[in-house]
Amino acid sequence: MQIRDLPYSDPGDPDVRSGPRFLLWLGLSQLTGQLKALSWGLLHQCAIAGLPLCVGLAVQAVVERSGSGLAWAGALIVALGVLIAVGDTMLHRTAVTNWITAAARVQQLLARKTAELGSALTRRVAAGEVVAVSTGDVEKIGWFVEALSRFAAAAFALVLICVGLVLYLPSLGVLVALAVPVLALAVLPLLPRATRRADVQREKAGHATELASDTVAGLRVLRGIGGEELFLGRYRRASQEVREAAVRSARMWALISAIQVLLPGVLLIALVWYGATLARDGRIEVGQLVTVYSAATLMLFPLRHFEEIAMAYSFSRPSAQRAVRVLSLSRGARTATAGAVVPEGDLYDPVTGLLAPRGLFTAVVCGDPDEAGRLADRLGGHAEPDGHAPDGAGPDAPTPEAGGSDTKDAGTQGADTHGPEETGPEGTGPDLSEGDASQREGTGTGGAPGSGEDRRLPSVLLGGVPLDELPLGSARTAVLVQDKDPVLLSGTLRELLDVPSSGAVTAEEALDAAQCADVLDALAQASVDADGDPMDTRITERGRSLSGGQRQRLALARSLVTDPEALVLDEPTSAVDSHTEARVAAGVKRLRSGRTTVAFSSSPLLLDLADRVALVHGGQVVAAGTHRALLRDEARYRAVVTRETDDTAAPAATDRQERLASIDVSRAAGTTEEIEERA
Repeated sequence: MQIRDLPYSDPGDPDVRSGPRFLLWLGLSQLTGQLKALSWGLLHQCAIAGLPLCVGLAVQAVVERSGSGLAWAGALIVALGVLIAVGDTMLHRTAVTNWITAAARVQQLLARKTAELGSALTRRVAAGEVVAVSTGDVEKIGWFVEALSRFAAAAFALVLICVGLVLYLPSLGVLVALAVPVLALAVLPLLPRATRRADVQREKAGHATELASDTVAGLRVLRGIGGEELFLGRYRRASQEVREAAVRSARMWALISAIQVLLPGVLLIALVWYGATLARDGRIEVGQLVTVYSAATLMLFPLRHFEEIAMAYSFSRPSAQRAVRVLSLSRGARTATAGAVVPEGDLYDPVTGLLAPRGLFTAVVCGDPDEAGRLADRLGGHAEPDGHAPDGAGPDAPTPEAGGSDTKDAGTQGADTHGPEETGPEGTGPDLSEGDASQREGTGTGGAPGSGEDRRLPSVLLGGVPLDELPLGSARTAVLVQDKDPVLLSGTLRELLDVPSSGAVTAEEALDAAQCADVLDALAQASVDADGDPMDTRITERGRSLSGGQRQRLALARSLVTDPEALVLDEPTSAVDSHTEARVAAGVKRLRSGRTTVAFSSSPLLLDLADRVALVHGGQVVAAGTHRALLRDEARYRAVVTRETDDTAAPAATDRQERLASIDVSRAAGTTEEIEERA
C-alpha cells in the first residue's frame, strides 16, 4: 500500500477485544509494508555492522604495509557506504509509509464508526475523547506500527553482529555476546513504572482535551452567563496537572535513557582494557581489536531501538485502548438481514406506540426534551444501548393500539370528536396498511416473554420492516433524523447542499421551503466574488458566522434536499421567530406532501398545521388527534403546549367560571328590569 493509493477501499474489520490485540491486528494488516521495512532495515543495519570489519582490515593493511589490502578495504568501505545510504533512504521511506497508512487506516475506521453511529456517538463517548482518539492517539498508534519493523531489523542485526564477533574473535566476541542481552534487558524493571506514569499523563491530557473541547463548544453560552473565568480556572488546573504528570513521566524516561548510555559505556571501557591487554601480550592483532571495538561502538545504534519500541508501546497501548472503546460501539445488537431495498409504509415505534402514517405530517409533543431526543433517535434506527428504555416504556408496556387505559387516538374516537380532517377514507381513521396493523395489534415485545430477545427493545418498524435489520445505507436512505443541534460543515453553500438525495427536491425548492431568503442575502453580501452568488460563498466551521436561526434553517434545507422516505425533525423551528416559524412549517408541509414527516415540537403554530399530533407522556403515546381537539380535550397536552401548570390552571378555570356567572347574573338582572318596565 502506497500513500498515493489512500484511502483504503476497505479498512478491514478490526480486532476490538483489547488494545494490544488491536495493535497486533493493525500490524498484520500491513504485513507487506512491515516486511519491506524489515528488509531495508536489515540491509541498513548489516551494512553498518560491516564497517568495523573493513576498518579493521584497513588498519591491519597499514600495519603490514600492504597497498593492495588497503585498496580492497577502501573499496569495501565505499560499497558499504552506498548500501548504507540506499538502505537508510528506503527504510525511512517505507517506515514513514507504514506510519501514514496505519494512521489513515485507523482514521478511516473511526470515520466509518462515526458515520454508523451518527449523533448517538457523542452520547455514548465524550466528544473530547473522540477528538483525542482521531488526532493524537492516531499518531501514537502509527508510531508503534512504524517502529515495530525497525526494531525487528535492529534485533536481528544485533544477533548477527554477536554471532559474527564470536566467530571472528572468540576471546572478545564472547564478552560482547554476553553483555548485549544485559544491555537490552537492563531497563525492563523500569518499564512498568514508566508505563504507569505515561498512562497517568495521557489520562490527564485526555481530560484536559475534553474540558477544552467542551469549553470551546459552549463558549457563547459561557460568555452569556459570565462563566469564562470559572472554566478558565478549571482548564488551568487541569493543564498544570498534565504538566506535573509529564515531568514525572519524563524523569523516568530520562533515567532509562541514562542507563542506556551508562551501561554501553562501561562495556566499551571493559572491552578496550581487556583487548589492549590481549594485544600487548600478542594474543590478538591491533586490527582485530579495532574491529571489535568499532563493532561494539556501532551496536549502540540498534540498541536504541529497544528503548524506542518500549516507549512507543507504552504510549500507543492506552491510545489503542481508547480507539477500541470507540470502535467497539455498535449501532444495534442485531445483524442486518433484510435486503437493501428501502421499505415504504407507516413508521411505528412498538415501545412508545408512536405511529406516523405514511404520507402525513405527524407532530409529536413531549414534555421532556431529552425524551424527545431519545425517541427521535429511535425512529432513526438507533436503539437505546444496553436495553435502556424510556421511563414507563418497555417491551411489555401497553401500546395505544393494544388498548391502554389512558390513551386517546383519532382512529378510536371517530370523526365526530376530531372533525373530518382527522379521518381517513370513509371516516375510518388514517389509512393503515394491513402489514403495519398486524405489527401493532397487541404487540410490544420483540420475542417471547422472558426470552433473551425480550430484554432488548424492539426496533422501530417502517412498513413492517425493522430498521435494525436493514443495511446501514438503506436505513439512512429510508429514515433521516435531524437533531435539535445540527452541525454545518465548513465549505460553500453548494457543497453543503450536495448530499445524497433522491433528486426529486432541488436546492432552490428546499431553501425556499425553509425560508432561507435572508440567509442567501447575507451570504451574497459576504461573497468575495463579483457576481455575489450565495451558493459559492463559504460558510465557516459550524456556521459560526450565521445566527442560530439561520443555521437551523440551512440545516433544515439540507435535510429537505435528501427527500427521504421518512423525515424526523427534532425541534426544527426552535431558533426562529413566530412569523418565520409559521412560514417554515407551511413550507415543509407543502414540500413534503405525500411523504412521511415527523416533527418533535411544542409550538402551536407548527402543531396546528400537522395532519396528526401525538402526545408522549412517561414514555408512551397517551393521546393522538388534531391539535385543536387535543387542546380542548386533553389537559396534559394543554399543559405542555400552553405552558399551563396546575397552579395556574385552577385559578384560570375559577376566573372563567366567575366571568360566566357574572354574565348570567347581569343577563338575569337585565331581564327582570325589562319585565318590570313593561308591567
